[in-house]
Formats: sequence, C-alpha cells, structure tokens
Amino acid sequence: MRILLLVTAFNGLSQRAWCALREAGHDVGVQVASDDLVEAVRATNPDLILCPFLKHRVPSEVWQKWRTVIIHPGPVGDRGPSSLDWAIADGARTWGVTALQAVEEMDAGPIWATRTFPLPASPPRKSSLYNGPVADAAMECIFETVAKAADKKFKPVPAEQAPTAAPGAGPRPLMKQADRAFDWADPTELILRKIRAADGAPGVRTEIAGLPVFAYDATPGLTRKVRPGTVVSRRQGAVLVGTGDGSLWIGHLRAADAGIKLPATTLLGARLRGVPNSPLPVGTEPEWPSAYRQVRYRRTGRIGWLTFDFHNGAMAPGHCRRLLAGLRHATGQDTEVLVLRGGTDTFSNGIHLNVIEASSDPAGSAWANIRAINDVCREIITCTKQVVVAAYAGSAGAGGVMLGLGADLVAARAGIVLNPYYEMGLYGSELHTFTLPRRVGADEAQRLVDDKLPVSAEQAASIGLVDAVGPRHPEAYAQWLTALAERESDPRTARGRRQDKARRLAGERLPLEVYEARELAEMSRDMFGDRNGFAAARHAFVTKAQPAATPERLRLTPANVSRITRKEQRPPKVRPAVPLSA
Repeated sequence: MRILLLVTAFNGLSQRAWCALREAGHDVGVQVASDDLVEAVRATNPDLILCPFLKHRVPSEVWQKWRTVIIHPGPVGDRGPSSLDWAIADGARTWGVTALQAVEEMDAGPIWATRTFPLPASPPRKSSLYNGPVADAAMECIFETVAKAADKKFKPVPAEQAPTAAPGAGPRPLMKQADRAFDWADPTELILRKIRAADGAPGVRTEIAGLPVFAYDATPGLTRKVRPGTVVSRRQGAVLVGTGDGSLWIGHLRAADAGIKLPATTLLGARLRGVPNSPLPVGTEPEWPSAYRQVRYRRTGRIGWLTFDFHNGAMAPGHCRRLLAGLRHATGQDTEVLVLRGGTDTFSNGIHLNVIEASSDPAGSAWANIRAINDVCREIITCTKQVVVAAYAGSAGAGGVMLGLGADLVAARAGIVLNPYYEMGLYGSELHTFTLPRRVGADEAQRLVDDKLPVSAEQAASIGLVDAVGPRHPEAYAQWLTALAERESDPRTARGRRQDKARRLAGERLPLEVYEARELAEMSRDMFGDRNGFAAARHAFVTKAQPAATPERLRLTPANVSRITRKEQRPPKVRPAVPLSA
C-alpha cells in the first residue's frame, strides 16, 4: 500500500510509524504540512494518508479525495488540541488514542480504531506519556487502520455511535496559561501536576528568584517547611523551590519575555548568589531513591548498574562530566558487568544545542561540549575491567546514538527509534568513525550517515547496530535486561569478553586518539568556521522553526520506496529473556 504520513514535524511517533510501516512492506513517504500541501499530495496520489502528528487542519481538497485518518491522542469523544494536558491536569485514570477520519470539523470524524490505557496516579510528564502509552496505542491504531483500509468497502463508525471508553471524555478547549496557573503556596502535588501537564511544551508561567519564567522538568524534593516560592538549594542544574507543603526540584526554565529552554541554574545565573549547592556524588551512601540526581549507581551481586536521565537527552558539558564521574566510579568496582542505561524517554541526543545557542561564545561552548562527550565515549570504549552493556531504553539521535556503540553489548528496547547520523551542519564526533564501522561494516556505516534516515530497534539489530532487542514494556524490558546482564556476569563468560576486547584494542592499527583527532579537525571547521551552516541550523532547531520543506529523502517517490534492502527485511536478533540450556 502507498501510505503518506502527513505531519507538522517528523517527530518520534512519526518516525516510529515510518519505520514500522516500511518494514511491514508498505511504500511510505512523508509530507510536512506546508503551503504546497494539496499539490504535494496530488503528486504522490497515496492509497492512504495517515496523520500521526498534525497540528494543522487538513484541506478539504485532500480529505474529500483521499482517505485521510488523524491519530488523535485522546479516547473516543475527546476533542481539542490539549487532550493530554487536560488528562494529566484533571487526574484522569483512563485515557486513549483514536484514529478518526478527517472531516470539516476538527476531531469529529468517524472512527477507524481506538485504544485505551490506564494512567498512573502519580502525574506523568506529558512528554513521557506521549512517548510511552500514547505512542504504543497509536501504533496499534495505525496498523488496524491500514488493515481496514485494504478493504475498499470498509466504512468507519460514526463518532456519535462509538462508545466512550474513558469517563469525562468530551470537547475541551485549548489549555491556556490561566488554566495552568498555580501559587507556590499550593500543595506540591497540585503544582507538580500542573507543570508535568505542560512538559515539554509550553511550560507553566511562574516566577522564580524574581524572574518571570516558564517552568519545566519538575521532581518532588525532600525538603519541608520552606517558605513557598523560595529557592533554597541547587544541584546538577536544577533549583529546589519551596511549596505549600514541601518542595520541588525544577530542572529547566525559559525566560518569559524571550529565550529558549535551559537548565534552571544556567538561566538564573547570578540570581542564585548565596543559594547553597548541595552535591550528591555518585556512590553516596545510603543511596536515597527519592533524592534528586541525574546519574545513579547501584550494585546487585556481580552487576553494576549506572543509570542516567537527562532532560530531552541533551548533554551539556556538566552532564558529560557527571556521567564520566559515574563511569569511573563504576569501573572502579569489582563487578563483572556494567550496565549503562539511559532514560525511558530518551537515551541521549548528544550535545546540548540550547546551552550552546545561549552561550556568549557558541563556537567555544560547542567545542567544550564535544570534547566532554568524547571523554565519556572513550571511557566506554577502553573499559576492559567489566563487560559493558549499553542499554537503550529510549530513542536516541546523532551523537547520542554513537555514545554507547563502544560497549561490548548494545541492548535496545523494542519500539525505540535511532537516528545514527548528524544533521546540524556538523561532521560529528563521539568517536563514531571508530565504533560505527566496527559494528556494521564500513559500507553500511557510510550509508547510515549519508542517508540520514531513522532506524527502528528491530532494523538496527538486523544490521548489527545493536546486539539484542528486548520487550517494549518498560518493566518487562528491565527484567529482560537483568537476565541478559546476569548471563553475561558469569565469571568465565565475562573474562573471555574482556580478554577479547583487550586484544582487539591492542591490535588496532591506529590509536583511538587518531580517530578523535581527525573528527575534531572536521568539527573545528564546522564550529569555528561554520562551513556547513551549523549556526543557522542550531538556531532553527532551538527556536523550533517550522521546516521550510519536506526533505527529499523522505518523500513518497519511486527512488525512496525502493531503498528497502534485504538487510532491512531480516528478522531482528532478539535475545531470550532466560538463558538457554547448553
């Protein structure tokens, strides 16, 4: 089937749908909503149009001629542009996703498919909800829709005849800042729910340290009896603010008058003079599960677990230094296996473009950032004291994909998407010219970098980019990953892997430093000479500028749809959850 994805932006869900539909054998293209939309659709003449992420109204010239199905992040009966915001803010216990046909009235078309799922009692971040349960339900709706679209006689169910599966679902207006407003004297849970219902966009307007800001990335604090609204501490880029009955860590802020989202301490700067820093080094005992920290280490028998979770996967020099300190602490332990696991939302997206853009010296800031993340990559590649498992529980992009490729094993969670290329006017570093060809071969490595196309976890396994794919559900993935780590922690198995790695590193014709020097030579021309438009591309990214046009490589053209190779259609190498008998 010829399927066109009509999108406002080629976001994570759209990429996941693009990968999965192609791997299912369909011809799939992308069209970014723009002024030439009608003509672009007419030129491709698809069998089906799917809209997994669309904020624009579909022109009547399109939906009247081509079957067009909107993937709406709400259950049957829900309507409006702020569905997830209201669900989180109101504490809904059940929510859903609905595939509905485009008609003149927004979100009012007949129903093709729907799924519901429970929401946790503790308010989730909107971005986490979207990337997790919403995306999973959306993919089920997409494949049900595609199956039904193959039957030309199929007619979707009128919206008024479809049962409402989620109590309270109905038309809701755009959530405005007046709806999100809170007072720092309000209960912690209420403020947390308000901020998480707006994370990662648009944030909630408030005031911190005398500065009007939009707040994001909230985590409950342990401090009590603090004057509401007072900044009492700072740690790892976040500030601790008093509430009516406790405190909240606020990780990221955006100035209300202008600007971009930044770590809270970066934005507030001198306003935090006199506010104490409360470090919590990796390895602090006792390990407080509820303490705010971005990098954590724990040990279970012969396995060390180093987890990190950076907002949106962006890694500024400070994040890199904290992760490097964690790695060095972990490799100093007498474990057999070290599991390096990123966040469930995102493993990593590489250097922190927002921090670079906000710097008074962007080129110098970018240079310091790439050097810092390279230090982390080198630590992973050269570790021969433990078997290193890089666990991609969330999607990754650019240098964030390359970050873990030097590990002995790379384990991905089903359904994540990897973008193993650089598209910001940068040559790229993270020692990828060393690690990537050793995983997939020189030709495949070049193709991945040149084609600039997303890769599913399953496809990544088929080409050797990752070694194993585990279950999609986060808890099931954690259990699967534990079984994998335990299997690798057998002393004889681990010793063999470490010795093999040490021999390979010793037998390299060129030292690792040569690869890094070559990459940095190219990067210096991009960062300081701006030979490929890094400054403009970075600015467009951090200001969320609308793409000027659909990238040619994503369009529904004969050249693009024929790019599925036999390698892409191989089944992935999925490791079993329990050891097989010898």
